[in-house]
Amino acid sequence: MKSIRVLAAAALLSALAGCDSAPAPVPPPSQSASDFTPATRTVVRQGGTLRWAVDQVPASLDVYQSDATADTALIAHALLPSLYRLDDHARPVPDPDYLVNAEQADRTVTYRLNPKAVWSDGTPVTAADFTAQWTALRADHPGYRAIESIAQGVDQHQVKVVFRQSYAEWKSLFSPLNPAAGLPLSAGPLLLQSLDAKGGKAALVRNPRWWGDAAKVDELDFLATPDRLDALSQGRIDVAALEGAVDHPPAAKSADALDSATQALRRARALPGITLHRAAAPAFTQLTLNGGRGQLAEPALRRAVAACVDRGKIAEAALGPLGLPAAPLGNHLLMTDQLGYRDNSASLAATAKSMHLELSLLYPDGSATARRTADALVAQLAPYGITVHPQAAAPDSFVRDHLATGDWDLALFSWPATAFPATDEQPLYAKPRPGADGKAVIGLNYGGAGTDEIDQLFAKAEAESDAVRQTALLQQADQRIWQLGHSVPLYQRPELVAVRTGVAGAGAYGFGWPRYQDLGFLR
Repeated sequence: MKSIRVLAAAALLSALAGCDSAPAPVPPPSQSASDFTPATRTVVRQGGTLRWAVDQVPASLDVYQSDATADTALIAHALLPSLYRLDDHARPVPDPDYLVNAEQADRTVTYRLNPKAVWSDGTPVTAADFTAQWTALRADHPGYRAIESIAQGVDQHQVKVVFRQSYAEWKSLFSPLNPAAGLPLSAGPLLLQSLDAKGGKAALVRNPRWWGDAAKVDELDFLATPDRLDALSQGRIDVAALEGAVDHPPAAKSADALDSATQALRRARALPGITLHRAAAPAFTQLTLNGGRGQLAEPALRRAVAACVDRGKIAEAALGPLGLPAAPLGNHLLMTDQLGYRDNSASLAATAKSMHLELSLLYPDGSATARRTADALVAQLAPYGITVHPQAAAPDSFVRDHLATGDWDLALFSWPATAFPATDEQPLYAKPRPGADGKAVIGLNYGGAGTDEIDQLFAKAEAESDAVRQTALLQQADQRIWQLGHSVPLYQRPELVAVRTGVAGAGAYGFGWPRYQDLGFLR
């Protein structure tokens, strides 16, 4: 459960209506929240090597480093304690292998650790590990910066964390937990046998000191695999996320990305002995309107343009070719499968009407889904007198050389979603402040539009420990973001994972991650 500030760079390549009441019940998601091959441990045989494709093998498994990726987190979760796991609705649930219970009283959270929890060198997991992580991260991470002190409780298995003020998102912290003695010590069902970033292989084996259900596989290998469809067809890997293979086909340029993506998807579906799992990914694609300069600096005009966007047709154009249910996203802060989700798009309070505008549209090159979305936007806005000029930018320089410069009118890109939006998503909508040179510092708010009221609503939500009241504050913040004409959330992105027949426990996890000790091969 990393901060969005760490994952954002990797993920980029993306009048009042009603009342500010408690959230409505969660509607059925447009895509499954998770989709994997379930199996009881009794039908999973002991032994074997499971081969899992990744984009690249990291040189370090510290997920809190600035260059950490989703692959870093995937591997680290097999090796390190996470006090809380996320369920299908992105709710944090205690992991009993590490945490017996945790209680919050005013500013103090008291953790009771599983007394069997030890690092791979036999050292118990204690307050020393909490303190080391706090010390390492408090300068850069607002959650750890909010901590005033950490101390051992009545024994070495109790940890008391005191915050400077009420901090509602405390369950996001210490997951994963790094050892005070440093990596590569581990405290998971598996331990690291070798990490070869240059050779593209991380090999994990059973942890002999693991106190929980023993890992079923003898070895779990994470392999850097650029040619995933070939690797699957040749039997070289068993599990592979295919969003990249389908959305960014090798050597596909903008002109032929759509055809290449369609062919890649057809090939994936036809692979013998392979099941394609689909779920809603913890990420969403949105259209940002540049309120920091140019024609769209006026909120009323931004709202008028946003009202011309048919989010349902956009979602169908983007996700329909993937064979996925297409439902528009109506909230900037909560995904359709998250508890408390509500469509607040009516808060835009604007009506589509004819205008005479010419706007540039920045989007990442090589992405078939982004191209389909951009084409749909061009077609949708034309009848309203809005001429859109799409501009594809290379993914590796999309943020630095294009998005961050502000030299665009509309920008199409994706953000990671999070289980803790009060903290993690605040920087996306924070009001820019003057820097030392007098120029506005936008941070991650590339659209440049913000208000003090939105900032205050996020601050209140971050401090609100009651879940219902916190969600109501987030709904208010989302309504204000709609009214600001800041951006238009379009759709939750898909997660496509190919799994070889006979492999249990693997697939598309949505907000969650595998239970590594249950991965294996059916008898």
